[in-house]
Amino acid sequence: MVWSLQAPTDLSESQFVQWSKLLEERTGIQLSTQQKTLLQSQVAIRMRELGCEDYNQYFHDVTDGLTGLMEWSVLVDRLTVKETSFFRHRPSLEYVRRFLQHRIDNRQLDNSFDIWSVGCASGEEPYSLAMVANDCFELANLAPYYGITATDISQSALSQARRARYPQRKLEPLYPEEVQRYLTRTEDGQFEVAGKLRDRVCFSQGNITRIRTMPVIKMDVIFCQNLLVYFRRWLRRDILNAFADRLKPGGVLIIGLGEAVDWEHPELRRVVGDEVQAYVREERQKQ
Repeated sequence: MVWSLQAPTDLSESQFVQWSKLLEERTGIQLSTQQKTLLQSQVAIRMRELGCEDYNQYFHDVTDGLTGLMEWSVLVDRLTVKETSFFRHRPSLEYVRRFLQHRIDNRQLDNSFDIWSVGCASGEEPYSLAMVANDCFELANLAPYYGITATDISQSALSQARRARYPQRKLEPLYPEEVQRYLTRTEDGQFEVAGKLRDRVCFSQGNITRIRTMPVIKMDVIFCQNLLVYFRRWLRRDILNAFADRLKPGGVLIIGLGEAVDWEHPELRRVVGDEVQAYVREERQKQ
């Protein structure tokens, strides 16, 4: 690999608009002018790796045919990395626990309990959901009849998620008993998620802005936090409406606090409370 020692000049305003438009068209992510430095730094780092010193030339490279798509897949990983952690918003995870426990206690689990973790990044979120689900099934002395689909746009993040190994600092949000039950220290000092959780999580690459082209698979829980905030309001509403179509009767959609202020759906009711932003799909009345 050839490295260029000369840093590219700053992005001009027109170049920033051009790059921002491309990012939004392909990922739905909307950048503000305050994020120009972030965009410029990530693009410039990749350009140095390639020995390219001209933003316009590199823009042409990432938009030119199949080769451009391959290069874009590398760049988009740099631009869409999302900070995450185990139990990032514990109240939302605890709501899932109560929701599943209620289903188990009232014998309302006729089929697999299905969860979708949207924008799963490096895997901490779906593994946290798996810990909660596994706790509920073990407490009830039931076989763990659940599955988690975890999607993200970043292939490198998904690769890390599939490895299921994390440094000790990533374990700080977990309770000691959660670490003891579900993680094992490896020879290199990392901590590996237990196989019984890994076996329940299926990771898949997907662009949520293309949700209307995805198969409609009904879920008991759709968990999407700290993602919708990056999108324009109309796109947020379209994605939320598509989520509603993918909930089983009685299923729940959980998003980040404040990510949808004025959204409503005729078949969903907002859960009362200020710790969690959740919506439950109404059960169909039996004839």
